[in-house]
Amino acid sequence: MHDRSAVRTEGIADLLEQFPDVKATVDSGYRGLAKQFPDQVSAPPLKPKKNAPAQEWAAYEKERHQQSCERICVEHANAEHKQWRPLQRYLGRREYYDQTHLAIAGLVSDRSAER
Repeated sequence: MHDRSAVRTEGIADLLEQFPDVKATVDSGYRGLAKQFPDQVSAPPLKPKKNAPAQEWAAYEKERHQQSCERICVEHANAEHKQWRPLQRYLGRREYYDQTHLAIAGLVSDRSAER
């Protein structure tokens, strides 16, 4: 599901309103959510224009790198699920996808706990 669709259909904004102490660091797909909840959601900085001064580019790179370092563990966790063959190209019935994904998530969690 696309990030924008998830925000609309899954009630992410509603949850952020209900729990104002929750903080999130998100990717650029959730930039609108970061604008809506600036104290709770942190998105990557906007890229400067091509003719922007060198100081602006340096500040952008530093902030982008910092935000990327905070998110890398989340990205690795998301990627681990996708390495499982059944989720790479799911050919089963849609109504069983949730069960398949939950089963694989449990296996990934067990394997992570052993490390």
